[in-house]
Amino acid sequence: MDTIVSTATSLQGEITVPGDKSISHRAVMIGAISDGVTEITGFLGAADPLSTLSCINSLGIDHTIDREKLLIYGKGLYGLQKSATVLDAGNSGTTIRLLSGILAGQKFSTTISGDQYLMKRPMKRIIDPLTKMGARISATENLTAPLTIDGKYPLTAIDYELPIASAQVKSAILLAGLYADGITRVIEKETSRDHTERMLGLHSEHLNGRNIITVTGGKKISAHHFAVPGDPSSAAFFIVAGLIVPNSHIVIHDVGLNSTRTGFLSVLRQMNASIHIENERTIGGEVIGDVVVRSSELISNITLEGNIIPNIIDEIPILSVSAVFSSGTFTVRNAGDLRNKETDRIAALCSNLRTMGLDVNEYEDGFAFESKNKLVAGTFDSFDDHRIAMAFGIAALVLNGESKILNAECVSISFPSFWETILSLQ
Repeated sequence: MDTIVSTATSLQGEITVPGDKSISHRAVMIGAISDGVTEITGFLGAADPLSTLSCINSLGIDHTIDREKLLIYGKGLYGLQKSATVLDAGNSGTTIRLLSGILAGQKFSTTISGDQYLMKRPMKRIIDPLTKMGARISATENLTAPLTIDGKYPLTAIDYELPIASAQVKSAILLAGLYADGITRVIEKETSRDHTERMLGLHSEHLNGRNIITVTGGKKISAHHFAVPGDPSSAAFFIVAGLIVPNSHIVIHDVGLNSTRTGFLSVLRQMNASIHIENERTIGGEVIGDVVVRSSELISNITLEGNIIPNIIDEIPILSVSAVFSSGTFTVRNAGDLRNKETDRIAALCSNLRTMGLDVNEYEDGFAFESKNKLVAGTFDSFDDHRIAMAFGIAALVLNGESKILNAECVSISFPSFWETILSLQ
């Protein structure tokens, strides 16, 4: 399905965005290995978290939906059952990487795979530490899915320093650590999103410039009530829309404001963005609030690199769009992991930015461009990547004329109502 987006003269209104994708995945997995019934409100019923839910069902864990609550009937750490079929993670890297940590500690073998895009994404980053812990994992020659995980219990506790900041790798090791014979420590030089350790109640400390998270094997997990806040990565698209579309005023309610997820707000404020937080509060260990955005004259002249990249990796596509409609230069470096997302996001961004009329320098680990006044509407390829589709859907609101977004239905991965939400604000 292709979507036509026309120029917007103003965006006005109050909206909510779907539940946080990262927290939705983790709530289902943690609920499955908890003792008792876990209640989840605000669960993101989009393709990626539904892949996690399907995998958990295949491992013998039931769920029901009671009004707006998702109920997960956990069976404790040792209650999963061998799946009769290959687990299908769909397009979800979070599903396959985090669930592999749990499967590594089981007493049975499991094969987990996904769609054509997921099977191109690198898995060595989880295979290495999980193998050190004692699991036996086979993959393709390129170390991609499908993965066959021959679980071991107990696993061996390890100290593991992440080569690159990755919440998915960190979480896989921490979940595997629940099945280890001692204390497992994950050391990260740059702090990545910390939902897993928050939701499991794990200890973390900063020492000598590093963040160290510890988990004790055999830790019993009690059933929880998880209230999933609005996804800040989804809110980012409408925050930027409110900044770059003239005469706009948007309020986005109940957005998650976890400090490991809001680096993009700091970037936008550096660019002279009018963004205010109201009604800030803490629910279930996560800070949430209402984000108020008004049209702004943005100034870029900014380079994104180093420690901030893990915090903003999912928002780089829409931050790039904000820079297109700013004055100045915009450079991204040290972001090579963008090439390993649902698509090669560096190549996808450079291609679509050039379609708009920009001169873009592409690097192995990033890209750079200078904004210009004369930009053109056009046909933008989503590359079947939800964040690319949404980013250029927002850009099209400011371009003069009609733009076409190819294969726009891929937004269902994280934000099924995205296109309707745009229309509701016009």
